[in-house]
Amino acid sequence: MKHLHLDVEAAGFYGAYWPCTGGSDCVVIAMIGDDPEDRLARSAAKWLCARGVNVLTMSPAKKDYGHHNYPLERVEAAINWLKNHGIRKIGIVGASTTGTLALTAATYFSDITLTIGMTPSDFIWQGFMQGKKDGCKEWPIEGESLFSYQGEPLPYMPFVYQHPQYWQCIATETKRTGDMVNSWKLFDDSEKAHPITEAEFIKVENIKGKLLLIGAEDDVLWDTAKYIRRMEKRLAEKLHECEIETMVYTHGTHFVFPEGMLKIMLPVGSGLFVKLAFQAAKKYPKECRQTRKDIEKRMNRTLAEWKGAK
Repeated sequence: MKHLHLDVEAAGFYGAYWPCTGGSDCVVIAMIGDDPEDRLARSAAKWLCARGVNVLTMSPAKKDYGHHNYPLERVEAAINWLKNHGIRKIGIVGASTTGTLALTAATYFSDITLTIGMTPSDFIWQGFMQGKKDGCKEWPIEGESLFSYQGEPLPYMPFVYQHPQYWQCIATETKRTGDMVNSWKLFDDSEKAHPITEAEFIKVENIKGKLLLIGAEDDVLWDTAKYIRRMEKRLAEKLHECEIETMVYTHGTHFVFPEGMLKIMLPVGSGLFVKLAFQAAKKYPKECRQTRKDIEKRMNRTLAEWKGAK
């Protein structure tokens, strides 16, 4: 796929622009993958472009696997760049940590009129890095949030376990359960030790347009089903302009991608990979696949309605 690489120095953000065949004045900012040109990002771009929208993939930096004090000004710069290049409608989608980023960005920038969060949290947490440090593959960064704006870290829930106990907790739970990664206990223990404050919750009532939240009960990274229901409750109690649609499935694991997108990511053995990654998918492969098929159908409908709306 032909695309345009964009970097912070020239454009104010790190990303890649993927125009769809036939042209469109709609774009979806896709925060999927750890680099705007890696396999996950390319797969998401290919799937979305086939739905008749342009795609802007973004990440913090080249092959940056951490999330800490990511400046929301990057999203703001991307929106301005898109508007200067003839874009009429802007959506945003993220999965896992970037699902939380997509929601947060949409609360700040009203030009975003379609927000899709896959396995998001409803609050901002402490920033973290990935790599190798003292035998750990991931560690929290003291004093840093997932995101920042105007030079200040956004209020965040601190993890109850710091380095190296943070990774030790994840590694122990991962070994106990047999999942690829299991960080549920880290998040649950952290919220028990530090109940989420109002400042740390994402102000989803400020989101404009369509809000689509997707998650599964058997997610083992965190309790996204609980977080999605809290967002539903928050919107029920506050004035808001967005139209919310929630999709919480019994089975689906952390990989609640549309089935077609997952098959592009993993052309051979996508179902097998999910089964190897998560025990829940190994026990309920048909149900997880049906979840992904339903997500595809509903995301197709949502994108078509958003594109066509005046």
